[in-house]
Amino acid sequence: MPTPSLLQDKTFTYEKAPILVYWEMTHACDLACVHCRAEADTSRDPMELSTREAKELCDEIALFPGTRPPRLVLTGGDPLLRDDFFEIIDYARSLGIDVSATPAATARLTDQAVLALKSAGVGSIALSLDGSTAHRHDSVRGVAGTFARTMDAIRAADEAGMPVQINTLVAEATVDDLPAVYDLLVGLGIERWALFFLISTGRGSFLSEISPEKAESVLTWLCELIENGSQPFAIKSTEAHQLRRIAYQRLHARGVDDDNFKRSPLGRGLGVRDGNGIVFVSRRGEIFPSGFLPIGSGNVRLDSLVATYHDHPLFRSLRDADRLEGKCGRCPYRFICGGSRARAFAATGNPLESDPLCLYPTIRFQSEDRMATSFG
Repeated sequence: MPTPSLLQDKTFTYEKAPILVYWEMTHACDLACVHCRAEADTSRDPMELSTREAKELCDEIALFPGTRPPRLVLTGGDPLLRDDFFEIIDYARSLGIDVSATPAATARLTDQAVLALKSAGVGSIALSLDGSTAHRHDSVRGVAGTFARTMDAIRAADEAGMPVQINTLVAEATVDDLPAVYDLLVGLGIERWALFFLISTGRGSFLSEISPEKAESVLTWLCELIENGSQPFAIKSTEAHQLRRIAYQRLHARGVDDDNFKRSPLGRGLGVRDGNGIVFVSRRGEIFPSGFLPIGSGNVRLDSLVATYHDHPLFRSLRDADRLEGKCGRCPYRFICGGSRARAFAATGNPLESDPLCLYPTIRFQSEDRMATSFG
């Protein structure tokens, strides 16, 4: 059994301020991604936050306590479809807010658009790559040519010195291609690879999640890649927080102590999950713990984002790992992991219930290295 100090550390609770504020600027997008959380279409929503309301949201973000405000991630839909996109970026930056963006790989994402993002002070962009070939990626994104545009955007960002995060969907339809996607990314100069484990919400409910056994195999493979350290980019998982548990088990089996684990690439982001370090604002101003956990907790048109994050009962419960239920509530790794609250809600209707993707404690940990090349 690992030493208990880090596992009993409740400081991985982000009560004062989130690390990231996601704002869904618009519902509109020219793609038709089969897993879209937002079920985006080509039309703008007349109920989207106005430019004035968007600036008021920025004002509110700047009020969070701390040496710097949370990072604002502008997402969608496709944020490039908003005419005031760059005006809002300028305003956020004037308040000292760091900004990232997740543009869709459409004809709008030209080399000039990437340079404009860089000139506006956008700190990084995130692009999606869900397959190692045009056929595989475009079949997920629903529009032919998206793979080529994504590769062009990665190149343009690299030439502009713009850090890029690549988001990759992990689902039954994509999991066997992950090693090939990894091999493709190694030579592209990206900063981070984020693997998004499917939550059955939005259009994603028409796809199949991978099994817990397969998830354990994928996450163990990711740990091995990170430990090997040969790739030139960071790796993280989204809505598969048991990566932290697997990493802790593996490194402690090798004698790595808690302090060194916290400083390692695998120890970053401990405890961050839906509603704890993350808050999401919809295009209509609704406040959610994350984009994958659509439980309304207020609206920025009426409510303070700061007060909602601090005081709303849902956020307070999500930040308290001792309030988790089922095996997540009994798990010794609940403070550093906490499970996917979004997946628990999608599966049971209760965001505090167990994450059904996690095998622990029914799986026996194996400390031996075994580089995975497939996830059958």
